[in-house]
Amino acid sequence: WAKCLALIKEQVVPERYRTLFEPIRALKFEGDVLTIQVASAYVYEELEGEYIDILKKALQTVIGPKAKLEYSVVVERSKSSEPLTTTLSSNPVKKPVASTVYLEQPVNTGLKNPFERNSNRIQIDSQLNPAYTMESYVEGTCNRLAKSAGMAIANNPGGTAFNPLLIYGGSGLGKTHLAQAIGLEVKQNHPNKVVLYVSTNIFQTQFTEAVRRNEVNDFLHFYQLIDVLILDDIQELAGKTGTQNTFFHIFNHLHQSGKQLILTCDKAPAELEGMEDRLLSRFRWGLSAEIKAPDFETRKEIVLNKARKDGIDFSEEVIEYICKYVDNNVRELEGAMISLLAQSTFNKKDLTVEVVQDILGKMVKKSTEELTVDKIQHIVCDHFRISRELLQTKTRKREVVQARQLAMYFSKNYTKYSLSYIGNQIGKKDHATVLYACKAVTDLMETDRNFKMQVEEIQRKLYCSN
Repeated sequence: WAKCLALIKEQVVPERYRTLFEPIRALKFEGDVLTIQVASAYVYEELEGEYIDILKKALQTVIGPKAKLEYSVVVERSKSSEPLTTTLSSNPVKKPVASTVYLEQPVNTGLKNPFERNSNRIQIDSQLNPAYTMESYVEGTCNRLAKSAGMAIANNPGGTAFNPLLIYGGSGLGKTHLAQAIGLEVKQNHPNKVVLYVSTNIFQTQFTEAVRRNEVNDFLHFYQLIDVLILDDIQELAGKTGTQNTFFHIFNHLHQSGKQLILTCDKAPAELEGMEDRLLSRFRWGLSAEIKAPDFETRKEIVLNKARKDGIDFSEEVIEYICKYVDNNVRELEGAMISLLAQSTFNKKDLTVEVVQDILGKMVKKSTEELTVDKIQHIVCDHFRISRELLQTKTRKREVVQARQLAMYFSKNYTKYSLSYIGNQIGKKDHATVLYACKAVTDLMETDRNFKMQVEEIQRKLYCSN
């Protein structure tokens, strides 16, 4: 780890190195797996989000190409001096899933669905979709943090720093799939745990019915019996003060009892409106993990998995066309695959690029082509009339330096790539160089009118090319 740190220190801004990397402790090294201990979930998120490329390169240089990194996230509990540790990358042995758990509690919940009373026991159906497994959930850079945290929770529900786990992102990106997959993993690893998945809309309906029947206490008591509560689409609580107040008490009880909460939302906590501050503050206690739109490689893996599952034989050309054409979300991608399967099966047509183009053109609105770092470099170099190869050299000629900085500036603002990736593609630089370049361009635009006009001209070329 000391050797890795020496390499990392050369690529990270000193202040960030002191804050993030210096406090890290190396716990153990077995085989090709190095386990390090970080002080909080925030540090883990920063390392995985911003510095993963640097970490990977350092480990592979020191350990070898098969190097793996495990994290141990420590959080101090208020009532105990014992630190809570969780390892994120583990593969638990699968156990049979128990779909229904019985609680020995003589309680009348007054709720019929999804709960049924059976003599003196409460029968609880977890309401989990068995198709939403971790195996069928394709991992990529867009969801790696959320999935890794989910696996840690599955191994130790209620006993990690990720409580609550709030998974947020746009519609159709796989939030519900991941949340339910975590629930299924918990049931496989801990058959006696009571897991319940419920949408916020159903939760609201149940609460309204409980109020009408004067059975709010039974409603509260029932939810306080759950070991792992998965509440989907919490943004629907907005403006519903009574339901928020009740959920606040349920949340507090479960959290203080060491139970696990998993929430999904279409926005980050800071962007939620119509929510009580005390509830929002609790959403921030654990980990808020964003799921973004899948990149090309992730979309390709999703298509290949779906094709294998349904027995469709796609050519490489067709697969690449589908992944480039349908780039909005996973749900739209899977819907496109179902349509193509129907076309192939019922109309007995070979799925050529032309056939796929015709089918998708009727169901998916063609989005503009996504800008890439490579494309931006070409446009900037054309504008300055220099070869792209010059950007990769160490020359300090003014026009080359300016072109390199502009390529970094546009890549940061017009693509979804990380700073480390952008720097690596443009001159093999680090993320600190990219940040410096962006600041230099911004400052010069404020003081140099001619330079600002050049930037605006390149912007127009980028828009036209898209």
